[in-house]
Amino acid sequence: MMNFNIQLTGEFIAFFALAVCAIVGAVMALNFTKVVHTALSLAFTFIALAGLYVVLDAEFVAFVQVLLYVGAITILMIFGIMMTKHQGEGQEPARPLLETLAAVGCLCLLAILIFAIRDADFPAETASLPADTTREIGMQLFTRMAVPFELVSVLLTVAFIGAIALAKKEEDPK
Repeated sequence: MMNFNIQLTGEFIAFFALAVCAIVGAVMALNFTKVVHTALSLAFTFIALAGLYVVLDAEFVAFVQVLLYVGAITILMIFGIMMTKHQGEGQEPARPLLETLAAVGCLCLLAILIFAIRDADFPAETASLPADTTREIGMQLFTRMAVPFELVSVLLTVAFIGAIALAKKEEDPK
């Protein structure tokens, strides 16, 4: 029924260890009650994902993951947490029925995923990757994908200005 042919290579062990780290970091981010701990566990998850990208031979994506998510987004989240007040945080009451239903739902999802991929035929790689993937990504971004690249930059700029406009508080006249 389930025919697994697994070879214990260094790449497999690294992938498995990094996948476990990413899952543990994500679960910790969901279960922590303090926001700073959640942000740090998200940074841990982002670093594990960057390691997974390196194992999968996507060095450029791993570099961008570390640069953007670990560096910029996590630090931005920590600064945002430090600049807001959190004295009024209360502990949510425990809801055992809801937690039990969530656990059952997760187990059902796991069973569905295992059932779906157990006999799946994944096609073999048909095209070889270029030797210099970073150069190829740059060439695609600035030739064929130049217009979508610029549209995304305009969209991000508009979103940034909108976030500033929403976050700016008006002072109450006295």
